[in-house]
Amino acid sequence: MSHTRRRFITALAAVTAGSSAGCLGRPDRPSADDGPDGEPVVDLGVPCTDSGGSVDLSGGRPAAAFDGTRATPEATYADGDLPLRGTPLHLGHERSALVDGDMSGGVGHDGIPSIDDPRFARAGDVELPGCARVFGVALGGDVRAYPQRVLVHHEIVNDVVGGEPVAVTYCPLTGTAQGFYRGGTEFGVSGRLVNSNLIMWDRARDVRWPQIAATGIEVGGQRDTDGADRHLGQSLREFRVVWTTWRRWSDRHPETLVLTEGTDAARNYNRDPYGSYEPPVSGHYSTEAGRQPNFPLLAYDSAESKRVVVGARTGAGAVAFDKRTLMESSVLTGTLGDAPVVAVADEGITTGYVYANPEGLPVERDGDAYAIDGTSAPPDGLPLDRLPAFDAMWFAWHGFYPNTGRVEI
Repeated sequence: MSHTRRRFITALAAVTAGSSAGCLGRPDRPSADDGPDGEPVVDLGVPCTDSGGSVDLSGGRPAAAFDGTRATPEATYADGDLPLRGTPLHLGHERSALVDGDMSGGVGHDGIPSIDDPRFARAGDVELPGCARVFGVALGGDVRAYPQRVLVHHEIVNDVVGGEPVAVTYCPLTGTAQGFYRGGTEFGVSGRLVNSNLIMWDRARDVRWPQIAATGIEVGGQRDTDGADRHLGQSLREFRVVWTTWRRWSDRHPETLVLTEGTDAARNYNRDPYGSYEPPVSGHYSTEAGRQPNFPLLAYDSAESKRVVVGARTGAGAVAFDKRTLMESSVLTGTLGDAPVVAVADEGITTGYVYANPEGLPVERDGDAYAIDGTSAPPDGLPLDRLPAFDAMWFAWHGFYPNTGRVEI
């Protein structure tokens, strides 16, 4: 039976996220799930409660108040302009199927409020538990961390990072954190879902954009604007958002800013409104629990639904790599459409990068770097075309891309 997010949140309101101490991993796979200090190498959604109590992220200042940030737009965009890809991304279904498959998530238009005036603090001025989930962004030398405990209440942050107006987005139901260039508009939460995934709306023209597909599927009718239809079938430009832990991100980027709770919204940021998909403590990435709430999918698969994958797509197709295997193996190869691709692991921040590799060049681990074509390069800097990639739950990735290439899945 399908449940709306509102009913789901209400049902879990009494379930606290702090039912278990520490960041726990699955005991049957310690080598894959447990890193130093108990942090998961592959995030299975278990609660992070080693803070000894509630966490205070109150206050903060606009990013422009800090030296070293580029928090003022440096590009000129007309009102409503959106930076779009030159070639639209592959869709695993006809666009009409995504429109027909969208459904209410149980909240109204902007019922989940985006953060439009984000406030930040320096890393040294906050006390987050090391295993707290954060979504890391580094653009043009400007480094930010967006705690999951804040974004789970808002799903979208309209920000300016590295001089670019951007939207940092998070869908709790699909476990997807993605970044989009927003140009001369802002994004909001439409209150609609497809494949359990957040459908965004741009506030200039009200084109609807499923987060995972990153492609305009319909005009929602909240705005009476000319020219909205031209965005249908077009895809947003993206940037990388890293799903990791606070300790890992702040060790890698000690200069990072961190989003605070200064959102002017009445929210309890010490409680995850989704709790877990399977109370009390298994977490929404737990591969041992079934997918809940059971919103309809456009495609189903027999593989474990909450397996964490690193997915990438272009105009030619899609591919997904099992993240656990990638972290263990460091290098995996596959195909996207008919073209070879390679994925490499960055265990330091527990993420993976996917590259087009048209010549099938061998890639091998070289200490903390990778050897390719006679050179050594960091995981995020191989001399290949890096593809936009992000973590997702398998059921959601497959729901959008049923013909995806799959590696170790």
